Amino acid sequence: MLTFYYAKGTSALAAHILLEEVGARHDLVEVSLAEGAHKTEAFLRLNPKARVPVLVTPEGVITENPAILTYIAATHPDAGMLPEGAFARAEADALNAYLCATMHVAFAHKFRAARWADDAAAQAAMATKVADNLADCAALIEAQYLRGPWALGDQFTICDAYLALVPGWLSKAGVSLEAYPKLAAHWAGLQARPAAGRVIAAHQT
Repeated sequence: MLTFYYAKGTSALAAHILLEEVGARHDLVEVSLAEGAHKTEAFLRLNPKARVPVLVTPEGVITENPAILTYIAATHPDAGMLPEGAFARAEADALNAYLCATMHVAFAHKFRAARWADDAAAQAAMATKVADNLADCAALIEAQYLRGPWALGDQFTICDAYLALVPGWLSKAGVSLEAYPKLAAHWAGLQARPAAGRVIAAHQT
């Protein structure tokens, strides 16, 4: 049994989608960020970084989306969420790394600029760059990935669950998804999947 700690409106959406897609047996624990539940002693024992998502497994605790997504897929091989072959797997890892280390960080500058600067003017300057930076990220994904209905072609993989975060990032930064027809079609396809659609709807309530 797995226990998944999440909060609506966060990047936990990606792993939550994958848990449902593979049919994993899991308990859900919603963490109220508004009430500071992520900073309590009990939560910090699970994740000293004070962030969601967190996945508690029989072997221990896993944090960070790329690691959680890979664990879920690897422990449910029949679902076929990991691409086969070393090169295809590396491509998936590359896209997930880009989403984690570049696009998510670019988005964070809009609401979390204080992580990088104390000066208010510097924080404001960073925030003004977010829309352009996210637009560049979306353009790269549009051009280099989304090779079929899904990121890597015909097979739904861990990358597609992670890409579920992109429309929300773009919207909150004021970037229109309509400028990226492949990403827009991907988002529509995600919402049409029974499992992913249920999770997306639940996170929007």
